[in-house]
Amino acid sequence: MSILNRKYPHEENALWIRDNVLYSVLVVAILYFFQPFGFSSYSGNKLVVSLLFGLVTFFCCMVYHPLTHLIIRKRVKSWKIWKEGVYLVCLILFIGLANFLLFSLVFHYTLSLGIFLAFLYWTFLIGIVITVVSLSLRYHRYLRSKLDALLPDTKEEQSGIQVTIHDTRVRGNDLTLQLNDLLFIEARKNNVAVFHKADGKVRRDEVQTSLSAVLAELGAYGNIFQCHRSYVVNINNISSAKGNSNGYTLVMGDAPTTVPVSRSFVSKLTSFVR
Repeated sequence: MSILNRKYPHEENALWIRDNVLYSVLVVAILYFFQPFGFSSYSGNKLVVSLLFGLVTFFCCMVYHPLTHLIIRKRVKSWKIWKEGVYLVCLILFIGLANFLLFSLVFHYTLSLGIFLAFLYWTFLIGIVITVVSLSLRYHRYLRSKLDALLPDTKEEQSGIQVTIHDTRVRGNDLTLQLNDLLFIEARKNNVAVFHKADGKVRRDEVQTSLSAVLAELGAYGNIFQCHRSYVVNINNISSAKGNSNGYTLVMGDAPTTVPVSRSFVSKLTSFVR
């Protein structure tokens, strides 16, 4: 259930059009090679009819996506995996209804509730498999290339909050800054380098302290995350995140360098999307 409640981002236009083509090709392949629903008894050109069903499927997808996006998806603030699953199942049922009407026309079946329910049953079974596979592939695609789109953003709640990183030297200068301005902190021998925004630019300040001491001071904030034995990042300021289960590379705002996420910390990072 925790997986189903994870955030699921809206698809970009280029991606959903490509996926619509894939769904249509899949329908053509299933009909032509497996010939379900009595399709094997058809004496005409099976490839042409399969392509016709694929065309109807593509048309349904092209109508369904922008229509539901306008009516439903734009009004829902938090889109979850389970909502995407329901969205896809409804799409499949819509496609099933349109293809049933075409099926009755091509095979000269009299429209009846019994035939429709049987057609819908098999469409639903096939649709569940397509939905699970589609959701899994697309979600893991986002985890690999667009993890930043899945991470929560608590900047608004933390507006105005100041934090202080204490210098352990007797006459050291403590560093005080806005929490939302903090990008990341890198451990360097006996010091830490703090990268943060100041006057519209990225500034680097060194403070004599340890990374563990910084984590003790900032650990109360859920967006402060240790992603590597030498790095701590502010998740709110991740501009992009690319990688896989072996590790990620994070771009932190306009910082001049990227930040690595070691393999041992990947699972903790992806847990933020729950």
